Amino acid sequence: MNIRNTSCCIFACCLAWLAVPANAQPDLGIPHLRKQGAATQLIVDGKPFVALGGEFEPDTATSLENLRPIWPTLVKMNVNFVSPVALWEMVEPEEGKYDFTLIDGIIQEARRNNLRIGLVWFASFKNGLGAFAPLWVKKDFQRFPRAQPRGRTSMEIFSVIEGYGDATRDADARAFAALMRHIKEVDGREHTVIMVQVENEVGVLGDSRDRSPAADKAFMGPVPKELMDYLQKHKETLAPELRELWAANGFKTAGTWEQVFGPGKPDDVVTERPLKEGESQTEWRKLHWPVDEIFMAWNYARYLGKIVERGKAEYPIPMYVNAWLQQPNLPWPGKYPSGGPVPQVHDVWRAGAPSIDVFGPDNYVSQFGEVSQRFMRNGNPLLIAEANGGERGAAQALYAAGQGAIGFSVYGIEYNLLWQDAANELGRAYKSIAQIMPLMADHQGKEGEMAGVLLEGNEPEKVRLGDYTLTVKFAADRRIDGAPPRPAARRAGLLFVLTAPDEFYVAINSQTELAVTFTPNTPGPPLVGVGPIEEGSFVDGRWVQGRHLDHRAIASETCVYCQPALLVPAEYYFQAAHSEHTILRVKLYRFQ
Repeated sequence: MNIRNTSCCIFACCLAWLAVPANAQPDLGIPHLRKQGAATQLIVDGKPFVALGGEFEPDTATSLENLRPIWPTLVKMNVNFVSPVALWEMVEPEEGKYDFTLIDGIIQEARRNNLRIGLVWFASFKNGLGAFAPLWVKKDFQRFPRAQPRGRTSMEIFSVIEGYGDATRDADARAFAALMRHIKEVDGREHTVIMVQVENEVGVLGDSRDRSPAADKAFMGPVPKELMDYLQKHKETLAPELRELWAANGFKTAGTWEQVFGPGKPDDVVTERPLKEGESQTEWRKLHWPVDEIFMAWNYARYLGKIVERGKAEYPIPMYVNAWLQQPNLPWPGKYPSGGPVPQVHDVWRAGAPSIDVFGPDNYVSQFGEVSQRFMRNGNPLLIAEANGGERGAAQALYAAGQGAIGFSVYGIEYNLLWQDAANELGRAYKSIAQIMPLMADHQGKEGEMAGVLLEGNEPEKVRLGDYTLTVKFAADRRIDGAPPRPAARRAGLLFVLTAPDEFYVAINSQTELAVTFTPNTPGPPLVGVGPIEEGSFVDGRWVQGRHLDHRAIASETCVYCQPALLVPAEYYFQAAHSEHTILRVKLYRFQ
């Protein structure tokens, strides 16, 4: 290089440096997932972030004018994250011609309101159907073929069978890649968009699998080697439902789908019945386990995996898929989307689509805790893709945060305050989680240092926190004679973070008193007492104390302030604060 060229380079570098605003923040890297101990954290601008918000109804976010009055409501609800939809038919109304005007406007409005975005790509599939594919795709059913159920020629579901539905997949992937390329261009430094949900609730409805000639041929053929290699490599850690099914057929390492996974259940055996009293979901699910679901899971995984790969090649932020769950009265594939990423086929999805970061449940079922635990198996980060709002959602959000969730999203968030939650219980829970988030970041993934409890009935829940086991239940109604009765307890959520061996913070959502019993797990004095209880808030990361609370201890539900000898073990009452403060700090001690 000659001296003149060197001088030009130095001059150009100086100009580039001068062009950077003086107050510009350094780029701390694009949003990504990071392991900490047993947990997975979502990292945004260099810090762990828990997404607390919700998803708009699809039509809400198709007009900037329609969204304008909604942003202040979201701020009032203490959300930090919102999920608007990106509709393929609006992004690519004509093949090869893209329009990102709406997406750009939403990103700008989110920035003005200090919100992050988890964009939802509604393209080939929304609720299993091809509702939001462009008209030029829908009309060309030769190029973009449909799935075929038993007894019908077609349905409004695009086929995902490899070698048959490839044109649809590739068109979707091209549009998604263009979208991600554009997001990188307009948001690659600001990081307003931190995640993307790819498609929505995929799977075949109306039948357990696609029965087009191409699908039948693939189903009668061998299980792909890639899937069999994965199953053999991960044999000891597979989802128990899948491993049990494979074991029942002799752990075959090759063969057709039915040879490897069995013939499934004939139609006359699959009866429409709800979950029986005392029957676990695992036992009940065994009645409805056709091989068809595994076959469709592989094909959907391959289809979505290719789309995600194309998008990540442009801008590799975290990408997830959501699952429409089995329902107690609709437990068999086809009544819920067959082939979607439900827990029993997570391993099939991992084998077919390793580029997908997270499988997230649309968790509206009454077994919220059980479903959440099943989605956390084998290191899948907990991301509640859709949930109820209101008081129910507030309790579940606290529980999910305590389980280390990277996000909790209420569907139809724009209507929550209007229809479900006049008291803004969800907003109070979000406020608590947001305040305690820095503490959570330090303790996630470390055994016994963080926990979530969800009470949805009269049965107590136990949780390990450091050197103690906590038993949490609804307290008995100890009202004074003549006082109005309390409303019946419905549910409660608690988020615990242990910050010292005998100190923890707890955020609570419950308008009814909760009885908590502490049992030591280590040698020493056998009894546990509660010292100071403070209510307070974190302001800019600093604890601001509110009231110093009374901490009543009882030995039974009828004896208040009993003799010390009777306190074996003692129950202590906790309740959500009725002030601006939303968190309790509690200190424990041991005695005998």
